[in-house]
Amino acid sequence: MRALADIARTLELGKYIRLGKGEEVTNGRDKNSLLGDALEALIGAIYIDCGFETASSVVQRLIKSTLEDAMAKGAGLDGKTALQELVASLGKGTLEYVVTESGPDHDKSFTATAVVGGVEIAQGEGKSKREAEQAAARSAYEKLSA
Repeated sequence: MRALADIARTLELGKYIRLGKGEEVTNGRDKNSLLGDALEALIGAIYIDCGFETASSVVQRLIKSTLEDAMAKGAGLDGKTALQELVASLGKGTLEYVVTESGPDHDKSFTATAVVGGVEIAQGEGKSKREAEQAAARSAYEKLSA
């Protein structure tokens, strides 16, 4: 969903989304889920209006740089897996994540701390637990592999 939202941000789709008052007040124009949904709707509209070939061409152009970045990162794309493998190969002990949340129910933020062998290694933040854990894992991976 985040990759779709990032593509939607480059297209500035947020300013074209019709929102209710509640979403408007809580910065809905920049929420990953709404931006991802808007991009999916745009692609669906292109498919219905122009057909498969055109929609496919548009999708390929939109995701080209995202795919290239993902392929360049390889295992680094999934920070949690990469960190787990590194911790195991270094014999550093167990890996766990301690996650805290803050903010109102409609706009939560999460902070994750990667803990290796009982030692706090790195923190990460995100709008979901998974996103925060991935950020913490990537940061911890960089510190442990240096």
